[in-house]
Amino acid sequence: MPLFFKGIRVTMEISFFALLLSIPIGTIAGLFRVSRFRFLRAISTAYVEFFRGVPLLVLLIWIFFVLGRFFRLTPYWSAVSGLGVFSGAFVAEIVRAGIQSVPKGQMEAARASGMTYLQAMSYVILPQALRKVLPPMASQFIILVKDSSLVSVISIVDLSMVAKNLVATTFRSIEIWTFVAVLYFCITYGLSQLIAFCERKFRMDH
Repeated sequence: MPLFFKGIRVTMEISFFALLLSIPIGTIAGLFRVSRFRFLRAISTAYVEFFRGVPLLVLLIWIFFVLGRFFRLTPYWSAVSGLGVFSGAFVAEIVRAGIQSVPKGQMEAARASGMTYLQAMSYVILPQALRKVLPPMASQFIILVKDSSLVSVISIVDLSMVAKNLVATTFRSIEIWTFVAVLYFCITYGLSQLIAFCERKFRMDH
């Protein structure tokens, strides 16, 4: 059990840091997706389409074995970087959808009242979009936790790597992987209940 608890801690740490990285990346890319400037839209679209189309497993291996040599990234930070930029592409789509869900009349009214585009976006559009993006953003964290099971391919001793090592020594693959599946379910179910509670509190406060 101490090995499994250590694996859970590493899994949650990597997922949390990857989320912290993906939120600013995804938010900027999402804002660029709805920008008036074609160049910014093209850059963000290329980023989103590329990272949504590349398998996460391939991305992790490429970052660790290629970029890791140039930037001297440890396996831990290679995993965080890979998960962060991968998840950022999905966060960008969440942010874009949230912004576009705000009626266009809100922007027109803000501009008519004398606000610049940036002021209207900051004070009118984004606060309304934030309420819509919080639930899918929280769900993205749950997906991130499950995706983190792939970081074992670059020697991260997470929950999946602990299971692989135990299977190699005990040869009890069914029992161990079933137990790991139960652990992942408990983690994600607990997170989903916490997210649902926070959503209810948010609705009550607003």
